[in-house]
Amino acid sequence: MENKITLHDKKFRPFISYGELQKAIDAVAQQLNADFADSTEEDAPILFCTLNGAVMFAAELLKRIHFPCVFKAAKMSSYVGTRSTGVVQGDLAALAQFKDKRVIVVEDIVDTGNTIVAISDQLKSLGAREVRICTMLLKPDVYDKSVKLDYVAMEIPNRFIVGFGLDYDDLGRNYEDIYVLDN
Repeated sequence: MENKITLHDKKFRPFISYGELQKAIDAVAQQLNADFADSTEEDAPILFCTLNGAVMFAAELLKRIHFPCVFKAAKMSSYVGTRSTGVVQGDLAALAQFKDKRVIVVEDIVDTGNTIVAISDQLKSLGAREVRICTMLLKPDVYDKSVKLDYVAMEIPNRFIVGFGLDYDDLGRNYEDIYVLDN
């Protein structure tokens, strides 16, 4: 893990190592494998990856999943810079293909919960049979929504982070470790 990194005008310091992330992902995958062990090809759940941030988490999950599943992805976001805008933008129309399906939403991080609520509500209104939420990271001090988070790999404090798919204005996704804003 590098000591510090600089992205745009901000410095970040090491926060969560790739090894710690791998252990947390192993545990989530184990839960998913247990919960969906009875899946068949005819009733394969859809792993729905919210792009761009969750792509690394989703890829790691896919390597560990031992049940039939379908992988789909669409761009969703509520962030600009280091702050949530409160408005979810993305391809919500892409969710229409999930009617009568079991869906596992794979998210990188849940903080305000705006993105998760918008996706969950849209999936349910379009007739998804079941919606479960799987997130790599949760900021419990910020999340106050009623949508249940079924699988949480790690809980973290309310700090701005980058790495392992998470970005600061499009930079930093490529680091395998997670870094926190160094104030």
